[in-house]
Amino acid sequence: MEFKKLELTGFKSFVEKTSFFIEKGLTGIVGPNGCGKSNIIESIRWCMGETSAKSMRGSGMEDVIFAGTANKTSKNIAEVTLTLDNSNKDGPIQFKELDIVNIKRRIEKDKGSRYFVNNKEVRARDVQTFFC
Repeated sequence: MEFKKLELTGFKSFVEKTSFFIEKGLTGIVGPNGCGKSNIIESIRWCMGETSAKSMRGSGMEDVIFAGTANKTSKNIAEVTLTLDNSNKDGPIQFKELDIVNIKRRIEKDKGSRYFVNNKEVRARDVQTFFC
């Protein structure tokens, strides 16, 4: 399985829907200090089932939700979707027949996180073991 696309909405500094396409070869993330480079990496770990708010540089897991700025209001939801290419059929057995697998994690203030595989809600453990 290969990462193909990352979509962020309301995650940390990414208030608007933002998509990153991961092409064959080397993909690098460059930019000035404070532009959100580390937030991109954290979004991947978070979507894959990270449970430690401290490792996400926050005091609680809801700290990943865009907190707002002087020009933009805060959000109530953060969502990250990883699109995986499974055309080699080397993913988990229950997904062998699928060419594309979408893993999504969504968190709402005061409601906690929910996980989805191909838009079907699953347990956090299902997503965490998916990547083992």
